[in-house]
Amino acid sequence: MDYNEIIVLLERYWDGETSLEEEALLRRFFSEPHPDMPEALQEAAPLFGYFQEEIEREYVMPEKPEPVPIPVGATAKVVQLSPFRHWMKYAAVLLMGVGMGYAMKQYQRQEMKASIAAAQQLKMEEEARVAYMETKKALQLLAKNLNKGTDKMQKLAYFNEAAGLIDSSN
Repeated sequence: MDYNEIIVLLERYWDGETSLEEEALLRRFFSEPHPDMPEALQEAAPLFGYFQEEIEREYVMPEKPEPVPIPVGATAKVVQLSPFRHWMKYAAVLLMGVGMGYAMKQYQRQEMKASIAAAQQLKMEEEARVAYMETKKALQLLAKNLNKGTDKMQKLAYFNEAAGLIDSSN
């Protein structure tokens, strides 16, 4: 087979586009020695050589061991297992439960603190708004009373101006 065809087939193999027959063809090609093989093909030769070795290797199943004969008259000893033999597992589960309960309690406390802080913030904002409204009312009342005094001062200013005119004409 031509090296160029093998190179194209190998590129298709690396892209995962070859059929089983084409892969078998590649394994057969690389199982035979080629002294003038191009460098592009020499890189894949050890891989396909490994594939060929694995195919040729015979898998030998280990034999089953023979059962050990039980002596006549031997009695079986019943061993009762203690329910607490895995006490560390139980302790770990208990510790995890306690830890999760503690974490939940801490989370609830933080949530409660956050909600109290938010309620206090709303209360302070409401108090500030009420104080602003009261201050605004007080300043409006002060402005109204000052405007009353300004009217009287306006009349006094007219009187002083008239008196000044009379004094200047004499």
